[in-house]
Amino acid sequence: MKVERPKKTIIVREYQLEIGKIQVFDDYMISIFDEGTTVNGEQLFQILGIIEIHFRDKNFGFISLRKYSYAIDPMIYNQLREIENLKALAVVSLKEIDMHNFNIEKLFYKKNMKFFIDLDNALAWVKRRIR
Repeated sequence: MKVERPKKTIIVREYQLEIGKIQVFDDYMISIFDEGTTVNGEQLFQILGIIEIHFRDKNFGFISLRKYSYAIDPMIYNQLREIENLKALAVVSLKEIDMHNFNIEKLFYKKNMKFFIDLDNALAWVKRRIR
C-alpha cells in the first residue's frame, strides 16, 4: 500500500479588508470577519472584486469561518447566488447562534450551502462540489 503525503495548502493571496480578512487558495476562499462588523453591499463589492481577480473563469467555493460574531445583510445572498461559478458556500462555526442564522441565510441563498463545525469537513465538501 502506498501512502502519499497530503498536499500542502498554500494561500495564493491574503486580503485585509476593513471587516476582516479573505484568504484565497487555488479553488476556494475563506473569510474570517472581525467581531462586531456588518457585512453589507459595500463590503460585498470588495469581495466580488477578489472573486473576479482570482476565479473569473473557474469554479470555486467560499468558506465563511465564523470565529467571531458579526452581522450579515441577508440581501447579499441574492448577489452571491448570481455567481455561476460559485459552486459551494460553507459556514463553519461552533456557535449555536450561527447555526440559527445559517438557517435564515440559506433561505436567501437557495444554492449549495452547508453548515459545519469543522473546517476540514467543510473543505472536503467544498472540494467535492467544485469538481
